[in-house]
Amino acid sequence: MNSIAVASDHGGFALKQALVPLLQKEGIKIIDLGAHEFLQDDDYPDYAERVAREVNGGKVKRGILICGSGAGACMAANKVPGIRASVCHDTYSAHQAVEHDDMNVLCLGARVLGLSLAQELCKAFLNASFREEPRYRRRLDMLNEIERRALLNR
Repeated sequence: MNSIAVASDHGGFALKQALVPLLQKEGIKIIDLGAHEFLQDDDYPDYAERVAREVNGGKVKRGILICGSGAGACMAANKVPGIRASVCHDTYSAHQAVEHDDMNVLCLGARVLGLSLAQELCKAFLNASFREEPRYRRRLDMLNEIERRALLNR
């Protein structure tokens, strides 16, 4: 896998700071899009958009976002066309969402899980590949069509 983009707000800052070196030790190239220091009043949409635009623009294939629950960052990332972000707090969902739905942004809740589980989730996410089976392709095409129609109706 090429580089991945990673970012967090204040709610996920400590987890990101601990997780990034562990992923780098496993040979994963990280593009850290912030926060680079703890900022109590920063906002998750800023960081979610940074990661989503890196993925959307093709600079990276995947991204990881960390906020307090994972939910806010997920909602913000999914506003960017081409992003299929999901909150995952179990390893099955972390790989299955890639295999069946071509998830490209993993969202984690730092107030929900610990470092060890976060590392396992990232491994499951990064080691998974989309299965080009007809039913999964059909469903992904349907998601893309919903997005296309929504963008046309602006």
